[in-house]
Amino acid sequence: MAKKDKKQYKEKESSESPPPDAKEAEALSKLPGDVQEKLKAIKSKLEKFQKRVLEKFDKYIIGIALMPPPKPEEMQQLQQIQPSQAEMQPQKAEPKPEDKDKIHVLVLVDDSDSRTMSKIELKDKLTAIVESISKEIDHNLTPQTLILSELWQNCFDAKYELLQLIALSAPIHDTGMLQAIKIAEVHKTMVLKKFEKYIVSYVLAGSLVQGKATPSSDIDVWIVIDDTDVKKMTRAELKDKLRAIIIGMGIEAGELTGIKNKINIQVYILTDFWDSLREANPVIFTLLRDGVPFFDRGIFMPWKQLLKMGKIKPSAEAIDMFMGSGEQVIRRVQLKLNEIGMEDIYYALLTPSQAALMLYGVAPPSPKETGQLMRQIFVQKEKLLEEKFVKIMERVVETRKAIEHGEKKELSGKEIDELLSDGDKYLKRIKRLFTQIERIRDEREMLNLYDTITTVLRDVLKLEGVEKAKDNELIHFAEDKLVSEGKLPAKFFRTIQDIVKAKKDFDEKRLSKVEIEKVHQEAGSLIKFLVEHMQRKRARELERVKIRVKHGSKFGEVILLNNTAYIIHDIDNEEKELSKAKINDDGSLDTIEKSSLEELEKALANAQAPQKPSIKEPIFEDLKRVFGKDVEILMG
Repeated sequence: MAKKDKKQYKEKESSESPPPDAKEAEALSKLPGDVQEKLKAIKSKLEKFQKRVLEKFDKYIIGIALMPPPKPEEMQQLQQIQPSQAEMQPQKAEPKPEDKDKIHVLVLVDDSDSRTMSKIELKDKLTAIVESISKEIDHNLTPQTLILSELWQNCFDAKYELLQLIALSAPIHDTGMLQAIKIAEVHKTMVLKKFEKYIVSYVLAGSLVQGKATPSSDIDVWIVIDDTDVKKMTRAELKDKLRAIIIGMGIEAGELTGIKNKINIQVYILTDFWDSLREANPVIFTLLRDGVPFFDRGIFMPWKQLLKMGKIKPSAEAIDMFMGSGEQVIRRVQLKLNEIGMEDIYYALLTPSQAALMLYGVAPPSPKETGQLMRQIFVQKEKLLEEKFVKIMERVVETRKAIEHGEKKELSGKEIDELLSDGDKYLKRIKRLFTQIERIRDEREMLNLYDTITTVLRDVLKLEGVEKAKDNELIHFAEDKLVSEGKLPAKFFRTIQDIVKAKKDFDEKRLSKVEIEKVHQEAGSLIKFLVEHMQRKRARELERVKIRVKHGSKFGEVILLNNTAYIIHDIDNEEKELSKAKINDDGSLDTIEKSSLEELEKALANAQAPQKPSIKEPIFEDLKRVFGKDVEILMG
């Protein structure tokens, strides 16, 4: 929105809508007198409480909110304290008469930079001070102090009751976190009610969970949708359809809660999310590292833990970090001989070795197998590494194993000196091996990338009527058949040109590593666009060979593929009854046989839809034979 439009919008809003204080006063005036007095008294107490708490803790207070009376189990989850002996006895949760006068207040505290004490100590100390302040104001004020790490841990443990409680609370002081939780919780509820079967994870991300939020920060949420059971539409169609609905719900959630901050919604289908994860997409890594699940079907948290454990394929930067860690450890060993143990030397050599194998494209093996795999790949197959260096690493592994099993009690100073000297030589050689591997990998990846792009582009052009195209003709046909007709955006056409040029430069040894990385990044989006283009075009073509019918209260479908008709008797029945029949030369259907969904999917994958599908008169009689005399053919 332009500045002028924003200004006009604000002026209109202020002229048409009374200020919040005026609204409150108007609503208050409609209540009975005793209720008005009671509400004014509560408001006055809350304002005093807010002022005192903020004076005491200032920027550490993320939010203060008036809560609805919590249920006993919610109170227990909020307090998170060690029970006394009396409390440990089983008791019946019965409301006390004085509880109706209690004013429940939530105090949310940012503990992200707490270094001098444990989380439990911090919470106990804060709780004591906040309760002391509340008692000085009114004994009915019942504050519940909650540190942010506790709230997030509840989400990690799939306990979402606190989120629901915060969503029902009325904020008194908020730096942005309370309103983010409220709108996200409302939006999540709407999404799950509509699509719970398909929602894998609903995650809060961005500056809010990174500790960089401000009251005006956007609210970033990520939603992952399960597309592994899609049958009636392509994955691209499913993503587009659900994304539009879910974003619309985000706007509706903003209107319902009155929260003006923009809620940014990113929707991923599960297969795309997994592809990005395998490719070490930095955005996905950041989401897994920092994101907090507001709903998870058991996929997001295992991925988060795997990333934390270093089990997910690392990026090039992570591999460089592995290499650097080895050199740092060796330097530390040289400076602190008296403090080192075999573990340090062992990991100093093992970690870069596994990094070299990962860079080559092999999953890191067990420590015992690492030396043999290094020998098979780098010594025998690629002839990049000398045998003596593999023996250095194997000696370190064997020495550590002997110490671990008690076969060797201690290392002499001479042995440590030898291990350190050999380790230093090994790391220098492995560093050079990295350069050699990168050269081979870049060559292979460049060839694979070029072959993939040209293959996919030929498949797309074939759907546009270009049966054959030589490598030097691809750019011409892409411009003529795709760009000029508005089927391919200009940015993707430039990517095709860049890839063709990069292949030529690479063959002439003129392509730098930075340029190779750039081409790889651009190619991913291009391939995805071309594949989705083929899927949509193919889906449209297959729609033209379907006959939709109504028989009684049911709807059926006949799909004409080459010389076979596949018949779905009731498309709304999950356990679909399928039949098939050969299409005779006169257009009639031959003997009807039983078929299956698997057989239909295989036929759809292999079928070439005709350019001008047509049906002949005999098939109309056969439709009566299949569906009954009251069959109707549906148009459109």
